[in-house]
Amino acid sequence: MRRTFAALILVAAFPVAASQYQPPVASPDGWSVADAAKLGWDTATLASLDDKMVDGSFKQITSVLVVDHGQLVYEHYFNDGSADLLNDVRSASKSLTAMLVGAAIQRGAIRDVSAPVYAYFPEISIAHPDPRRAAITLEDLITMSSILECDDENEFSAGNEERMYVSERWLDFALNIPIRGYAPWVTRPKDSPYGRTFSYCTAGAFLAGAVVERATKMPLARFAHEALEQPLGITQVKWNTSSEGVGMGGGGTRYRSRDLARIGLLAADGGRWHGKQVLPKAWVTTMLTPHAQARDDADYGYLWWQFRFPISGVETKVWAMSGNGGNYVFVLPERGLVTVVTSKAYNKSFAHPQSQAIFRDYILKSLPR
Repeated sequence: MRRTFAALILVAAFPVAASQYQPPVASPDGWSVADAAKLGWDTATLASLDDKMVDGSFKQITSVLVVDHGQLVYEHYFNDGSADLLNDVRSASKSLTAMLVGAAIQRGAIRDVSAPVYAYFPEISIAHPDPRRAAITLEDLITMSSILECDDENEFSAGNEERMYVSERWLDFALNIPIRGYAPWVTRPKDSPYGRTFSYCTAGAFLAGAVVERATKMPLARFAHEALEQPLGITQVKWNTSSEGVGMGGGGTRYRSRDLARIGLLAADGGRWHGKQVLPKAWVTTMLTPHAQARDDADYGYLWWQFRFPISGVETKVWAMSGNGGNYVFVLPERGLVTVVTSKAYNKSFAHPQSQAIFRDYILKSLPR
């Protein structure tokens, strides 16, 4: 009993030291690293994030990386995460598909976002033909605002992604989703902000990727490699395909954390990487412009989310790639800030709130003033 009491006195007198900030380690992969303290960051707050991982405040987070104006200033891995781990970022992949649409337009394979979707798949049989289908554009798909009855947040929706996953041919499934109606409590496009009614639809993002495949005449993974990954120096990646072999532009790609940061910085820097224009600046600007209201607290660009976070008491709009499990790439272009959070908390209710809390309460609060 005395030993226990003495131990308690010792702990009280000499508390366990909080984690100390350590700058990222340089490696020959194209990343410049920097000491956040020398750039004015609150490194004590940054380092305290490590303690929250250890004490279980945050669960199943595998990595957190922070980039300040092209320099990696924070990089930590947790819970069996590592620099070489290919993170399954789930729906954050959709934002990559938007980038590939821009790359296909740049190459002239697709005219523009007004391209009619069904024209790319003349061989697919439509069980219930409707002339309105011909008017569905690529922009409708990448803004989650097409007239297809597709809502992943509604288990009863005909186009719910889980129904697609068990179908034999995903492309046939997606193109045959019925035309939607509007319940009395649903705002119609003409009455909606930006003139579009948002409905989160993975099948639509999958269709957008399929359009890129048809237009470029190459598998989505190969086009991604040529148009995006190779220019960024990304050498390890895994893309999924549908049951019939069509590239999955709606989710499930796997990237290393530093490579996710490359993609985020590409968006933050107007499509440039190391001074080279990889994607057209005009496309990135349009991609990161609100086109639909996703929720009361979030807007939607071209397969990118726009959230609002407080920075020094001022509500600030932040763009993000977002995927199941709490996987995020947060981008604040005007600040040159990119933050990667990878997580394996798939289908957990705490996943998204905790990743956003990491960004809000530790990264944004550590920013140089």
